[in-house]
Amino acid sequence: MRRTEMSVPYGRSRILLVDDEAEILVALTDLLEDEFDILSCTDPLEALAYLKKSPDIAVIVSDQRMPNMTGDVLLSKAREFSDARGILLTGYADLAAVVAALNQGRIQFYAHKPWESDALRAMVREVSAHHRLERALMTERVLLHGAMESVPMDGVFTTADGTVLRHNFDVDPALDAKEDLTEEMLFSESLRPEITAMREETRERGNLVRLVSEVTDRGVRWYEITRQTLPWPRNAAGVPCPSEERWQFNLGRDVTERLAMEERLRQDDKMHALGTLAGGIAHDFNNLLTAMLGSLELLQDLSPSDAPMVTKLFDNALDSARRGTVLTRRLLEFGRPKPVALRSVNLVDLVWSMRDLIVQSLSRASDLRGETGRCALDLSAVPQDLVVPCVLSDPGQLEMALLNLCINARDAMPDGGIISIRLANDQDATGAPCVSLTVEDQGCGMPPEIIRRIFEPFFTTKGLGSGTGLGLSTIYGFLQRSGGDIRVKSVPGQGTNMTVILPLCAAEPEEEETSDLSGEGSFRPLRILLADDEAGVRLVTEQFLTQDGHQVSSVPDGSDVIIHLDKGEQFDLVVLDLLMPVMGGRECGQILAERYPALPVLYVSGYADPENLPAQAFVLGKPFTPQDLRDAITRTMRRKT
Repeated sequence: MRRTEMSVPYGRSRILLVDDEAEILVALTDLLEDEFDILSCTDPLEALAYLKKSPDIAVIVSDQRMPNMTGDVLLSKAREFSDARGILLTGYADLAAVVAALNQGRIQFYAHKPWESDALRAMVREVSAHHRLERALMTERVLLHGAMESVPMDGVFTTADGTVLRHNFDVDPALDAKEDLTEEMLFSESLRPEITAMREETRERGNLVRLVSEVTDRGVRWYEITRQTLPWPRNAAGVPCPSEERWQFNLGRDVTERLAMEERLRQDDKMHALGTLAGGIAHDFNNLLTAMLGSLELLQDLSPSDAPMVTKLFDNALDSARRGTVLTRRLLEFGRPKPVALRSVNLVDLVWSMRDLIVQSLSRASDLRGETGRCALDLSAVPQDLVVPCVLSDPGQLEMALLNLCINARDAMPDGGIISIRLANDQDATGAPCVSLTVEDQGCGMPPEIIRRIFEPFFTTKGLGSGTGLGLSTIYGFLQRSGGDIRVKSVPGQGTNMTVILPLCAAEPEEEETSDLSGEGSFRPLRILLADDEAGVRLVTEQFLTQDGHQVSSVPDGSDVIIHLDKGEQFDLVVLDLLMPVMGGRECGQILAERYPALPVLYVSGYADPENLPAQAFVLGKPFTPQDLRDAITRTMRRKT
């Protein structure tokens, strides 16, 4: 409920009567008890004890002449710990004491004995009302002071012209002591024009909410400022407003972190939507690429070996299709990030094992683009006897990240240059020990506005057709999922450092499990049932299998697989596409596991989530080569046997 007026607590006030004559107390009680709650005593010392026990006493009506203590002294002592207002009952001989008590603020009224009943009752009523008003004002003051001191926001009350009435800013005491302190003095130089303009606009509109910003040594800070006018209370009849225009209240708070969080949430939503879109596109592309690559490889086997131009054209087409495969894989990793398989990794071994691949990528790319500039790889900072702690990461994805960073460094040096790789012991953002892997180039560098965006998906500074904008976003996602990080240092014209931060692993690096898949054709020719809804993929896969001597039956859906098997047909292996319109591979595989548990099943996927598959299921990703298919069949058959 909105409250713009001060509330005054009404109700029966408590009155303390003090007189050494009991009959006087009885008479005063009879006079006042209809309107007030009465306490009475004949001893001033006892009265002081009452006051300490009852802080809600509003009025003290005391006789002046009493044996142990005079009334003015009693009221003076009571003022030390009680806000009760005093009325003194006196005789004419006590006039000097009354005047002194009035001048010192010990009493508010006095009455002569014998008193006039109506006048005394009215006197007590007025003093009680005064006490209630004082209590209400004190309550408002405490609430205002508490709010101003405890609210985690900067608040200031001002007049219409900006003169400060109250504020809770943390400012220099010398500034706070200025009599002509204005609102603008509380704000930084860059915000003052905005504050002045907002005050003028609030004067016309009554209230205003606005976001303002300033550049500080901590970067750009954003503030949400709320202003409103304060109307003079409607119940203040006869009390003129002290200003021709209404006062204003300004409340501001730093919302930089909140805005950053909102931006991250919006970015997450955008990434999710883009990921869904990218995944759908990647699925369709994988089917197309599987048919294209398979058809090209089959045609290449059929082409004459003595036609060099035909061979060159086939190589060109296959290379382009494989580049499409890499792009599709990046789309898939962005749309549905690949789960990381964390293990202990020796970075020195990893870097040197990739040396030839990186060098080949640098030189081959220059040849394809017809560039004269050559990029050289410098591993002098990573000698093979260098000792650094093992890190916890996914070696496969880490290799892809390193290759991607080197290719980006190459693209930043069209005229050639040196790409250096360094390893060093480092610390992450929390101060924990880690190892840093840095790729440094001598290229064009990047300005700050570009650095802020390089990890956004689909953002690229390369020319049309030269970059997808998915490489760095994929690396960033992989590092975030594996407990790593990446730092960027770049100066236009002076090159770029990309530093990957990797957490340490206490365990020794595991020996990678390898299987000798040579001679896998030793499996006898198999009778295979193939299910894929894409006719082109089905045709290529069938040809791959037939070339290896297998006998193949192909169907367009998982439901057809069940029909063939339920009719009693015998097969050694079922190859199932995971995503089919009527019955997908997952549902079909579950039925096969129940009805034909001894029958091996190889799953093929262009995008579908491989989770919730039967135990020991093997998934072959599209597109695939004939050798990929052979290896997948071998693993599937081995697992089943």
